[in-house]
Amino acid sequence: MKKYYRVMLGRKSSHAEECLKGGFIGAGFDMNQDLTGKLPESWREFNKEFIPIFLSNHPDKSRISAGLACGALWTVSKGINKGDIVLCPDGTGTYRVGEVAGDYRYEPDKILPHRRQVTWLPVSVPRAAMSDSLRHSAGSIGTVSNVTNHAKEIEQLIGGASAPKIISTDATVEDAAIFALEEHLEDFLVENWERTELGKDFVIYEEDGEKAQQYQTDTGPLDILAISKDKKRLLVVELKKGRASDAVVGQTLRYMSYVKDELAEEGQTVSAVIIAHEDDQRLRRALSQVSGIDFYRYEVSFKLRKA
Repeated sequence: MKKYYRVMLGRKSSHAEECLKGGFIGAGFDMNQDLTGKLPESWREFNKEFIPIFLSNHPDKSRISAGLACGALWTVSKGINKGDIVLCPDGTGTYRVGEVAGDYRYEPDKILPHRRQVTWLPVSVPRAAMSDSLRHSAGSIGTVSNVTNHAKEIEQLIGGASAPKIISTDATVEDAAIFALEEHLEDFLVENWERTELGKDFVIYEEDGEKAQQYQTDTGPLDILAISKDKKRLLVVELKKGRASDAVVGQTLRYMSYVKDELAEEGQTVSAVIIAHEDDQRLRRALSQVSGIDFYRYEVSFKLRKA
């Protein structure tokens, strides 16, 4: 099955021009060794071996940073298959589209030395043409994100068809309008984090100036990853986004498990909050049987003032 990925070509697309001219995507992360023969089928096995190496090269980095870097390196080098489609921002508000055409190769002493050959297609996708949902997923933190759940829309955009303004390809979404609203709410929450109740004790995890919004895990991107001001607690923040109660609780538990197993340092605890607009008895029932997840409601205040 063909998959779709958003891949950054260097920080803030700094290497986009060279990648487009050279027909490749790549990653670096100061991992200066050939990974040929060292790319297992499971990213977990790769991370187990290479997170310690990454941390020895970057003693100032956290395990969260190491997990993100090694996971992205494995995905670019191994996880993306030949025939998969990549969308790569070129720094001008446009995504260039390519088909992965080659296996992993290592080119030392060059930018993004862990490379894959790509056949760039004669088509590009303006960010403004994407639905809010796809735009949000394509703008997630990190080098690479899996956007396969937007495959239908991406194919429409590549083929020139207009994408619908409100779209959700998530089968668990019960209300597409609420889903679209809360996609914007997530951005608002990030921008106004310090003014919220959560902002009293937690800050949004940040790496090289990028906040951990839509943080990639092996079960999908979690909405926001935060860390307590004393660095002792990690917090998974999920917006319900019109999804069925059982689905959002199950997904949140999976994110918590990932953060605990792959990101938490020794002594750090992991908890979560689910945020929704309406009180939800089904959600409350589900949460009554699990520990470590709190429920918050948000309120929207709208005023008109005569100028």
